[in-house]
Amino acid sequence: MSEGQGTRIRKTLACTAEANAYQKAFGAELRKRVVDDGEPFAIVQADTPHEIFHVMDIPIVTNQWWSAYIAAKQLSGRYFQVLADGGYPANSCKYCSLGFACTLANDPATAPWGGLPKPTVLVARLTCDCIQHVFGQWAKALGSEFFPLEAPAWPHKDPQWFARSNTEWRDVYDADRIALLVEEMRDLITLLENRTGRKFEDAKLHHLMERINEQETYLWEAAQAIGKARPCPVSIAEQMSNTMIPQWHRGSDWAVDHARKFRDEVLERVAGGLGAATNERVRLMWIGAGLWHDPGFYQALEERMGAVFVWSMYLPFTGPQYIRDFGDAPMDALSSRICSMNEVLHLPPWMNGWMTSEAERCGIDAAMVLLPPDNRLSQSGTKLTAASLEAAGVPVLALDADMVDAKNWDHDKMVGIVADFLTSRGLA
Repeated sequence: MSEGQGTRIRKTLACTAEANAYQKAFGAELRKRVVDDGEPFAIVQADTPHEIFHVMDIPIVTNQWWSAYIAAKQLSGRYFQVLADGGYPANSCKYCSLGFACTLANDPATAPWGGLPKPTVLVARLTCDCIQHVFGQWAKALGSEFFPLEAPAWPHKDPQWFARSNTEWRDVYDADRIALLVEEMRDLITLLENRTGRKFEDAKLHHLMERINEQETYLWEAAQAIGKARPCPVSIAEQMSNTMIPQWHRGSDWAVDHARKFRDEVLERVAGGLGAATNERVRLMWIGAGLWHDPGFYQALEERMGAVFVWSMYLPFTGPQYIRDFGDAPMDALSSRICSMNEVLHLPPWMNGWMTSEAERCGIDAAMVLLPPDNRLSQSGTKLTAASLEAAGVPVLALDADMVDAKNWDHDKMVGIVADFLTSRGLA
């Protein structure tokens, strides 16, 4: 296989094909609304309050989804060269800047959708130094405005945050941080109402949050079943599709129904003793964002070595980070989810506390950690997390690769590195 050439996943679930088909149709409808019909829309980071836009029926293009979409079309190398030719640093964060690079390329003939038109606003949390630079310049290139959300320090450091997050979220996530983001979200709502003429209704947010709780409960039930089942009924290659596609539409009728379908299909496979591999011998954990340019990598060793990727952050994250007992405070509950999302995924002690607990819950034999060389946020807590896992008896292999840049990726070589690691640790 040639360098940088991705592989497709092998589908075992009916709902995987359904999710992919829905997202393809949604992409076409979104393109029609945004590009053809000229509706107001926003470009947003994954860790921003999408629910605000859903309540107001304002289409959003999520930066990480857009980057994954570009990467899946094998266009990332070309666009990163545009950044280099424009004098931008070679070590720019690839995940956050790929959409900006596509805009700078200004080549409708090759860009997905012919490129993105001018959005109403771009929204991101200031979780690392690059965000303000990337989004500020991207907004300028599109003739739009960047609306930043603060990411203040989190003084309350509880490694077991996930044990209390559903009900004690005000204490867990710090009431002052929650209040600050609520104030900023109200400012964002005012901007959107003034720019689009559309109105935000608190009652709609309350209903949406109730539906999201239902959706995330189904996904968390699937995660718990997968962690307990031997063999693992479905590898993370399909877990990601059936988690993340509904998450982009969270709270919608389709997303709730699909989460239920996924849960039910997982339970059916568990009851039937069906596994992702015919002879599971090694249970693997994937730490980091998805390898969007080569999703088939996750299934490459299932039959050859019985090595199954059982865990990635996307599916089990649904339980502790999304489900909220919110009563009459849906905006505050939403804030608690958003103001902590990157921290619990990427920073110690939250990251390593949760992931070490998850490794025990799922019976993990070894962990693979993605280390994108130019993404500081994705590397922030990896060494301490690796140390925590090793101390718990879980060997860890670091993979120097990027989630959207396939330039230095060689599928066969990387599969071989993982196979050799498992053999050297006596796991295969």
